[in-house]
Amino acid sequence: MKSILIPVEDHAHMEAVMETALLLAHAFNSYMEGIAVGPDIAEFVAADFALSGIVLDDRTRRDFVDHSRRMLESFMARRHVERPRDEGDRPTFGWTGDALVSDSGVGEYGRIFDVITVGRPGQGPRSPRKSTLEAVLFESGRPVLIAPPEPPQTLGERIAIAWNGTTDTARSIAFAMPLITRAQDVVILTVPGPALPGPSDEQLAKSLRRHGAQARVGIVGEAENSPAAALLEAAAALGADLLIKGGYTRSRLRQLIFGKVTSEILAEANLPVFMAH
Repeated sequence: MKSILIPVEDHAHMEAVMETALLLAHAFNSYMEGIAVGPDIAEFVAADFALSGIVLDDRTRRDFVDHSRRMLESFMARRHVERPRDEGDRPTFGWTGDALVSDSGVGEYGRIFDVITVGRPGQGPRSPRKSTLEAVLFESGRPVLIAPPEPPQTLGERIAIAWNGTTDTARSIAFAMPLITRAQDVVILTVPGPALPGPSDEQLAKSLRRHGAQARVGIVGEAENSPAAALLEAAAALGADLLIKGGYTRSRLRQLIFGKVTSEILAEANLPVFMAH
């Protein structure tokens, strides 16, 4: 995971996004690149209604880009991270472009990066926008690392995998193998109940151990409230600092409506979530 894209926008959790990206960069001596992101000019929902976008004049857009770049540069200066000058064994950062890029544009640009780091969407006026997460998840073909509102202290030391046997989760695990093989503990969690067709949690653990991962099967309590709550409670009990899961298991409904478990995890998770579609 040598390249990390950070879509930068002035929202309430931007600091946590950059801290999470930096933790990942320290693990792999990665290059982090910032890009200024803003809302798409027009978006279409499943019912084919057009939503009026936010139209910004050129000066305002330039101001947004400058402010976003300064946020990233200030953070990196405080963390003593420099721009790349040679092939060193340390994290580095850079910035791309002088234009404000749409969510879909970030999704397209993200195709050349190993991972894209965004904030956990919320309902507040200054929360990270869900449309940014949707764009990078569905349009980039790359995994997404979703930062919680509060910056984590560690990343990838103890990993929980939300296993349901689906192709989306299998893709997430494949992308996350560099993290999985270096973790101190990898625990596979499956919510009790009707199972989807696919390999069992024990089969997954055995497969991961062939790669040298410290993988085992964990216990998830009965989902009294919801499967998502049961998964998050189990991950918290393990002291997990990263949750790996699939990004989608049902019809994506024009890319705008998440499955129930995914939506609840995105709304409630207080640890970083690694996800791919």
